Amino acid sequence: MFTGSMVALVTPMDSTGSVDRASLKKLVDYHVASGTAAIVSVGTTGESATLNHSEHVDVVKMTLELADGRIPVIAGTGANATAEAILLTEHFNGTGVVGCLSVTPYYNKPTQEGLFQHFKAIAEHTDLPQILYNVPGRTGCDMLPETVARLAEIPNIVALKDATGNLSRVSQTQALVGNDFKLLSGDDATSLDFMHLGGHGVISVTANVAAREMALLCKLAAEGNFAEARGLNQRLMPLHVKLFVEANPIPVKWACYRLGLIAENTLRLPMTPLAQQARPVVEQALTSAGLL
Repeated sequence: MFTGSMVALVTPMDSTGSVDRASLKKLVDYHVASGTAAIVSVGTTGESATLNHSEHVDVVKMTLELADGRIPVIAGTGANATAEAILLTEHFNGTGVVGCLSVTPYYNKPTQEGLFQHFKAIAEHTDLPQILYNVPGRTGCDMLPETVARLAEIPNIVALKDATGNLSRVSQTQALVGNDFKLLSGDDATSLDFMHLGGHGVISVTANVAAREMALLCKLAAEGNFAEARGLNQRLMPLHVKLFVEANPIPVKWACYRLGLIAENTLRLPMTPLAQQARPVVEQALTSAGLL
């Protein structure tokens, strides 16, 4: 199930900071029409850190409602306290989400044994498929391949989103897990190389604004057509890079606004809108990708 181009969806907000349902519907419709394989709702790109618990659940359920069975929805359910991650995950049992994306606990820097026990406890409280998410640049915590392998033995832990950008991790992890365990890139700039080494897809920031192109990139990679895929990826590379000119999701949210995919360029503090001097940089990347 967890293959291809899956979008780490932004959470659109109106000028007051409330969730903008009309813009969310526009985004969902855009991804359905563009061939995106799945929507990840309220991950890091969806500003999970600044939504309260009830808002978090409401946005995922609203996304499910608007998707109306047309595209799978994965719920972001990570937390730095195991009990909180379990509670959040349990909210989505029986709702229709196809799985959960759970980030390694942030700030408190657990040991590898702590990571194993954290994700094992979550998995034991749900039948939903679990996608592990390793992004040490944001969390200060790096889950090693050996820990992933231990967790992959738990039946409903089915995939890993690896946002390290370290391509050696693909083969290291592959050597330790079963063939059914999915390896997903969480780093757009290296995602094609990740798939070339045997990865199964990407949970993408770039797909927020280049959904059709990222879906095609993953299709070409799955078919083994890497010559054509590299040409497309080269056109997207400025976008892969410049969407991180400031902390995610600041640039991609501005890019969505610039393309008319959302009505307002609103983020919640401490995130602030893209700086004026950075906007031409992102605009040029959109132009290079053929989106403007």
